[in-house]
Amino acid sequence: MAERTTVWGLVPDMALDRSSPVPLYFQVATRLQELIEEGELPVGGRLENEVELADRLGVSRPTMRRAIGYLVERGMLVRKRGVGTQIVHPKVRRPVELSSLYDDLSKSGQRPRTLVTLLEIRRAPDAVAEALGIPFGTEINWLERVRLADDEPLAIMHNAVPLDVLRLSRTDLEYRGLYELLRAAGYVPRMANQTVGAKSASTAEAALLDESRGAPLLTMTRTAWDAAGRGVEYGSHVYRASRYSVELTLTS
Repeated sequence: MAERTTVWGLVPDMALDRSSPVPLYFQVATRLQELIEEGELPVGGRLENEVELADRLGVSRPTMRRAIGYLVERGMLVRKRGVGTQIVHPKVRRPVELSSLYDDLSKSGQRPRTLVTLLEIRRAPDAVAEALGIPFGTEINWLERVRLADDEPLAIMHNAVPLDVLRLSRTDLEYRGLYELLRAAGYVPRMANQTVGAKSASTAEAALLDESRGAPLLTMTRTAWDAAGRGVEYGSHVYRASRYSVELTLTS
């Protein structure tokens, strides 16, 4: 049976099921994560110290320490000497499925906004043409954007879309997601090849993302095709590792 325990301070009532096979630390961490993502625990707020929080929840101090450590590793809490455990911006957790970042942010209520830094028609570089399966030199829309979530910079995105698939405008890109525009034009992305990696932020990238030079960034390169097998989009993106993660669900 679930046992309700009241936590004073920032954390509201929490139910812990002590008969569940799910470890208590994970139950605590999961509920705290939900409260942060839902905004019930505000960014910049502080949790009580681990000893007080453990006593209020009726869990051991090692259990509480492990729960908080789990959220520190996920970038949702940070330990600061002389301050305590502080709530920071939750990461955008992106499931590995065929959707756009704009779609994911909209679904999670994180108010996506786009700054278009470049939009021009150019001939596809050989590597991009090969990825999309189009003749070398084919004209493409080349776009460079900064994507923000709740007015905080999250990613720098470079994309190529064949000109005969879609003609783009700055207004479209500022107010709508690229995949939304592709779907509206009848080119629904159905399959993609995606590679995820990592790099250090350059001076220019750090300035756009409000990070320090050399900060860790996640990289993602993707080519998407529609149901007919036509290449409709190529993307090369970088994301703030402090604010973004990729979530995998694996089954056997």
